[in-house]
Amino acid sequence: MEKYDVIVIGSGPGGYEAAAMAAADGLATLLIERDALGGTCLNRGCIPTKALCRSAQVAGDMAVASRFGIVADTASWHTDLGVMVRRKEQILAQLREAVDMVTSKCTKVFGEARLCAPHTVEVDGRQYTAPKIIIATGSEPATLPIPGAGLCVNSDFMLSLEELPESLAVIGGGVIGMEFASIFSAFGTKVTVIEYCKEILPPFDADIAKRLRSAMKARGVTFCTSSAVTAVSEAADGLRTVTFESKGKEKSIDTAMVLMAVGRRANPPATAPGMELAMSRRGIEVDESYRTNLPGVYAIGDCNGICMLAHAASAQAAAVMGRTVNMDVMPAAVFTMPECAMAGLTEEECQKRGIGFRAVKAMFRGNGKALAMDEADGMLKLLLSTPDDGTPPHILGCHICGPHAADLIAEAALAIAQRLPVTALTTTIHAHPTLSEVLLSALRR
Repeated sequence: MEKYDVIVIGSGPGGYEAAAMAAADGLATLLIERDALGGTCLNRGCIPTKALCRSAQVAGDMAVASRFGIVADTASWHTDLGVMVRRKEQILAQLREAVDMVTSKCTKVFGEARLCAPHTVEVDGRQYTAPKIIIATGSEPATLPIPGAGLCVNSDFMLSLEELPESLAVIGGGVIGMEFASIFSAFGTKVTVIEYCKEILPPFDADIAKRLRSAMKARGVTFCTSSAVTAVSEAADGLRTVTFESKGKEKSIDTAMVLMAVGRRANPPATAPGMELAMSRRGIEVDESYRTNLPGVYAIGDCNGICMLAHAASAQAAAVMGRTVNMDVMPAAVFTMPECAMAGLTEEECQKRGIGFRAVKAMFRGNGKALAMDEADGMLKLLLSTPDDGTPPHILGCHICGPHAADLIAEAALAIAQRLPVTALTTTIHAHPTLSEVLLSALRR
């Protein structure tokens, strides 16, 4: 039996960060991975999706090139998903090498891990022991328990698709569903999004979600909200029929492909009898320090279901390894066209908590850089505190729909996490012309 100080199961953002930190601390570290280094984020999630997003952005730019004085025969251009997939694979290979380098001081074992005894992990018949075991086994695509669910594809399948479907029905208007809807509509696919809730992007601010839906609707995407999918069945000519209930009526659409995008579910490791992990509805049950019910065993990232974001997994890894991390503010982004991002509280959350706030907005159409980019359809919304002692307010929440929203949210997230008075931002010079000036415009209202 091989002995280590720390064993990490899973090499996604949480796993490889934890392993790298442990090794940097001088601890003998074993990193176990059953597939390719980088986990879901690198291989089947964040990165490959963003590679396709970039291709979609280029397609969108070509469609409006004449506005910029670039005259091209738009009737002759076409999408080549095969080239996109190969480009994606080149990016992933480069990043896998980077993960390998970051974890170069760790011992790596490839195979399926099983918790077989206290402080002990088994891989392909060999046992490894450590006083500290960190589970970072991620998640997998979830599915609805409906007839015909097997006729649907998931996000993993979409990332390796080499032939463009003429039509696509997306079940679920969350982050994953909206990103794929945005990508494939830009490629010319007729896209229909079917969402159970009354609005897309349920966790996001309602104004932001509505603005994104309007922008995508203008690009040809059809939305069916407040709709519950009840079945998927085979139709003529190889099509699929999606049946759903909407406002008390049964409706259906025929489509070439159906993407099931109803979120993800935790993927815990295998365990031996007596080594079962306590599970909650969302994943492996952990306490505030990410400890499981098994002594010396921690669970971070998607597998605990607390927050299924790559940067959340990295932050939890840092916390487990004794680093100081502010977990109060977790920014989130949606890489659609236009992008959406959020940090801090929504209006609904403020109201539920009884927190007083004032909402201020700024439109991108008043920003010089956005106008020059021809991407001025956007809005930034801030929720500001309402102190009654004469002190400057601070930002409670920031919500953006517009170009580069995913990048712009960082400044607001910093201000929220550190409870900076708004004067700290308004008295800081921002370069001109930049999109970052939209934040200042909102603060000066």
